[in-house]
Amino acid sequence: MSKDNVDLICDIGELAGLFERTQSLSDFLQKVVSIIAYHMKAAVCSVYLFDDETQEVVLRATQGLNPDFVGKTRLKLGEGIVGQALAEFRAIREAKGSQNPHFKLIQGLQEEQYNAFLAAPLVRGLTRVGVITVQDPVPNYFSENDEKALRAIAAQLASTIENAKLLMNLHSTTAYAGGKAPVVEGELKFVKGGVASGGLAYGRAAIMGHLDIHEFSQAKSAHSMADFERALAKTENQLEDLQRQLAERMADVASLIFNAHLLMLKDSEFSGMMMRRIKSGLTPAAAVIEVVNQYVNLFAASTNALLREKTQDVKDLGHRILHNLFEKDMGTADYEGHVVIARSLLPSDIVKLVVQRAAGLVLGGGGGITSHVAILARSLQLPMVVVRDPRILDVPENTMILMDGDQGNVMVNPAAEVVKKYDSLKEARHRAEELEADVQPATATRDGVRVRLLANINLLSDLKVAKRLKAEGVGLYRSELPFIVRNDFPSEEEQYRIYRTLVEEMAGKEVVFRTLDIGGDKMLSYFPNINEANPFLGLRAIRFSLRHKDIFTQQLRALLRAGAGSHIRIMFPLVASVDDFVQARSIVAECANSLRAEGIAFCADAELGVMIELPSAVEIADELAQEADFLCIGTNDLIQYILAVDRTNEQIADLYVPYHPAVLRSLKRIAAAAEKHSTDLSICGDMATDTRIIPFLLGIGIRVLSLDSMRIPRVQKRIAELNITECRKTASALVAMSRLSEIEAFLQKGR
Repeated sequence: MSKDNVDLICDIGELAGLFERTQSLSDFLQKVVSIIAYHMKAAVCSVYLFDDETQEVVLRATQGLNPDFVGKTRLKLGEGIVGQALAEFRAIREAKGSQNPHFKLIQGLQEEQYNAFLAAPLVRGLTRVGVITVQDPVPNYFSENDEKALRAIAAQLASTIENAKLLMNLHSTTAYAGGKAPVVEGELKFVKGGVASGGLAYGRAAIMGHLDIHEFSQAKSAHSMADFERALAKTENQLEDLQRQLAERMADVASLIFNAHLLMLKDSEFSGMMMRRIKSGLTPAAAVIEVVNQYVNLFAASTNALLREKTQDVKDLGHRILHNLFEKDMGTADYEGHVVIARSLLPSDIVKLVVQRAAGLVLGGGGGITSHVAILARSLQLPMVVVRDPRILDVPENTMILMDGDQGNVMVNPAAEVVKKYDSLKEARHRAEELEADVQPATATRDGVRVRLLANINLLSDLKVAKRLKAEGVGLYRSELPFIVRNDFPSEEEQYRIYRTLVEEMAGKEVVFRTLDIGGDKMLSYFPNINEANPFLGLRAIRFSLRHKDIFTQQLRALLRAGAGSHIRIMFPLVASVDDFVQARSIVAECANSLRAEGIAFCADAELGVMIELPSAVEIADELAQEADFLCIGTNDLIQYILAVDRTNEQIADLYVPYHPAVLRSLKRIAAAAEKHSTDLSICGDMATDTRIIPFLLGIGIRVLSLDSMRIPRVQKRIAELNITECRKTASALVAMSRLSEIEAFLQKGR
C-alpha cells in the first residue's frame, strides 16, 4: 500500500499551523498522532514522553489504542520496544512487534491485534524527550522509507513536544517563594554590570514597567467570562503576529521565542484553571492574577533550568491577558533617546523599544545575559547591560545615564569629562558610519592587487549590514550561535531553514559555514555539564562533533540540503590532524549518500575546508593544504594556543600579542603551504582588522580577509593605501625579527 512521500509527511513540521488548530497541549499531541496516522496510513499512532525523574516513558496521546491508558501506561527506559528505542537513541522497525525480544504486552492497551511496529525516538541533541510509534495489523507493513519519514517527523516535532512535556510536568510541581536580592547602601554613581548587547548610550532615564499586577487586582472589575475569552483570543492573535513578524526578521532565533507562550496559552492547566476559578466566583482579573502567580512560583522553584527560564514567559502572558481584558493601550510610552531601566523585560518589549528608538537598556533584577531578551537586543543592535545592584531601579526619571554596553558600565549623572569622552567615542563611530557611502564593491591595493573582504556572520540579522557594506560574501558563518541562544539543540529542519536563508540572501556569493564550535568560552546551557579543568583544551569544536556523530550528522545534512542549487563551503574548526579532517570528510560523504538515497536535493560539490587554529595544524599545514579544498586561519584561537595565553583571562591580557614572532612565522608557514598546493587561503579573527598588521598579511600572500561587517570601510581604506611590493618587504622584515620590542617599534613606525 502506497503512503505519502517524505516531503508531504514532513509538512507537519510547520508548527504554526498546528498551533492554530489546537486548543490545549493534550489537543496538540492528539492532533500530532492523528496527522501522522493519516499520512502514514497506519492504524495506530502514539506519543510517549520521557519522565526525567522516574526514568520512564509515559503514554500521552494515541490514536488506535485504548485512550483510557493515556497517562497510565509507563515503561522503564530500555523496557519494551518503546523504551529500547529511546534508551539507544535509534528507530526500531519490526515486521511483527511481538517477535522482538523487548516487546512487552500491556493488558488492556489493545495492541494484540497489531503486528507491524515502528518506533522513532524524540531527541533534542542528547536529551531524551520521548518516542513516536506507529502500528498496523499487516505484518511488515512499514518500509525503510517509512522509517526515514518517521525519523524526520520526530526531529521536527521534538522541540515543541519538549515544551509541551515541560509544561505537563509542571502540573505536579509544588510552589516556592524565592529569595530577595541583596540591598546595597549608599548613593549610586557607577555600577559594573554584565555585557548583554554592545554599544554606547547616553540619555535621560526612563523607568519602564508594565502596569503593576497589583493595580489590576485593586481595579474594580465587572468583566464576564465572555470578556475573558475575548482577551484570550486577542492575546493569542497578538502572539501569533509577533511570532510571524520576528520570524521574518530573525528566523534563526526569534521565531521560536513565542512557541512557549502559545503552548502555555493553550494549556488547559493554565487558561483552563483561570476559567474554572471564574466559574467558582472570582473575577476574571483575580483569576488571571492567582493562576499567573502560581505558575511564576512553580517555574521559579523548578530544578529544571529550562523551566526557570520560562518565568518571563508566564509573566508576559499574564500581563498581556490583563491588558487585553482591561483594553489598555500597550504601546503609549515613547522612549526615543532615553536609556530605559527595567526590573525585568519581556521579549516583545525589545521590539517595542527598538521601534520607539530607545538609546539603550539597563536591566536590573531580571534575566541573565544569555536570556532571549539579551539575544534580541544584540540582534536589533540595542545596547544593553544587566546589573544586580537593586539601587538602579530607584534612579529618578530623567536622570542622565551613560552606559557602555561593550564594557558593562553604567554611570549615573556622569561628570562632564566622562560625557566628553563618550561624545568623542560616539563621534568616531559616526565618522565610521559616514565611510559607508565610500565603500567600493571591490577592494584593491594602490597598485591594483585584488583583496576580497568577506563578512563574519553570527545571526541572520547581520546580513543586512554585510550587504549594505558590500561584503563580497560570507567568509565565516558561526553556526554555533543558533545552538547557544536556544534552550535545546535545533533540529535538522530548523537548521536547514536558517542555512537556506543565508544561502538565498547571499545568492551568487561565497558562503563558508563553520560547523559547530562549542566548548572553551562557548558552552551550551542545555548540554550535560562536562567538568573540565581547562575547557579550552577539552571537548570542543570538531572534537565534540566527531564524538557526537548524531548531532554532527544532523548539521551536515542541513548544510548540504541548504546548498542545493548553489555552491557552498563547509569548514571544520580546531582540526588537530589530517585524520580529523579525513574523518569529518567521510561523515559528509555518508550524509550525501543518505540524502541521495532519500531523493532529497542537496549540494553535491560542497567544498570542505580546515580552520587552522592549533600549533599542530601549523606543523602539518602542507599536508592539510593537499587534502582540503581550502584553508582558513582562525587567528584568535591560534594566538592563544601558540602563546599559551587564555584570551578570556584579564590577568594576562597583556601577554596576548598578535605580532609575536612565533605567530607571524606560523602565519607565513601556512601561507607558503597554501601557495605551494594552490589551495585557497583566508584569515579571520581580530588580526584581519588590525591595520598595523594588514600589510604583513598581504605581504605573505593572503588575499581574503573575513571580518565583522562594520570594519569593512576602515579595512578597505587601509588596503587602498598599500603597495604589494612594499608589503612583501614588510613581511620579510617582520619574520626576521625575534624580539617583541623590535617588532613593536617597526609597527609603530609604519602606522
